[in-house]
Amino acid sequence: QVQQNVERLFTRFVEEGKATVRLREPAVDLCLSKANVINLKTFLSAVRLAHQGSDAGALPLSPLVPAKNSDVEKPKTKMIITSRRDYPLTKSFPFSLEHLQTSYCKLARIDTRVLCLRKLRKLDLSHNHIKQLPPTLGDLVCLQELDLHDNHLEAFSAALCSSSLQKSLQLLDLSQNQIQALPIEFCQLQGLVQLKLDDNALLRLPCRIGQLSHLRFLSAARNKLPFLPSDFRKLYLEKLDLFGNPFEQPNPLVPNIQLKIPLTLLECAARATINHRIPYGCHLLPSHLCKDLEVAKTCRCGSACLSSFIQITVTMNLHHVAYTVVLVDNMGGTEAPILCYFCSLDCYSQFLDRHLQRNG
Repeated sequence: QVQQNVERLFTRFVEEGKATVRLREPAVDLCLSKANVINLKTFLSAVRLAHQGSDAGALPLSPLVPAKNSDVEKPKTKMIITSRRDYPLTKSFPFSLEHLQTSYCKLARIDTRVLCLRKLRKLDLSHNHIKQLPPTLGDLVCLQELDLHDNHLEAFSAALCSSSLQKSLQLLDLSQNQIQALPIEFCQLQGLVQLKLDDNALLRLPCRIGQLSHLRFLSAARNKLPFLPSDFRKLYLEKLDLFGNPFEQPNPLVPNIQLKIPLTLLECAARATINHRIPYGCHLLPSHLCKDLEVAKTCRCGSACLSSFIQITVTMNLHHVAYTVVLVDNMGGTEAPILCYFCSLDCYSQFLDRHLQRNG
């Protein structure tokens, strides 16, 4: 369909036998090259008339001659640029690209032209100087692999975690950046299979990391993690690498007591909402209460606790969550401290009795 469907004609290089017809629906570019100049001009004239609704009989079309396979130029689906000198400053990227790599180009931000490549499945922006990620990166609905290795990122946008990347993104490489924490919303990226967080400044992992049910490869080596979140137990990994983190020595006998007795009305209501799976949302509760409920702790007994709890760290063998474990330190260890919560003194006392009996 051509009538009223031509977005723009690019004819700057028509004398070289090149032109581009940009359609509205589907949103594609028809790139013509190596064409006979006279025939090309005739064709473009016919496209203009057809777009304006002219009668088919009035169009200056020549008889169709089947094109040879050698004359047909296939749409470009892959482009690799590994130096600033080769980075295109005046030419646009082909809209047909599915794999784009622009590494070692000293980019301070993501090019807006890249954000228009809706067919991209793999985007490699490693070894640049990117400090922030635009929310529109989430508009790349087909994106499966995103490599941001060796940049200057200090955060990962919460907006991206609520975008179409939730379902499409399978591989994310954020290694060698300056990230100290990931947002709570990060665990909405439930399509993730491989996550690389090595060589950052991470002080903690997302508290709901267990929601990443498809995650199979996780590396967070050489960060600043003192312990793992309690939700870490829910992971089922093929390979895990936590080497070089300053893990604290667990001490179940020194609890962090945040328990308030008697429980506040807010705490009682929050526990009841989660324990009885009562539906809630921002249309029923203030947004800050919804966020609190989303990060509620879970006691060893299975009950929820919000801001009233007892917290300790215990030792977990990482083989409980991963088939292959890279050694945690140079001493050959495969254990790490993990947070553990209790909703009451009774639950903590029962745990303590069992712990003392095992280590008596």
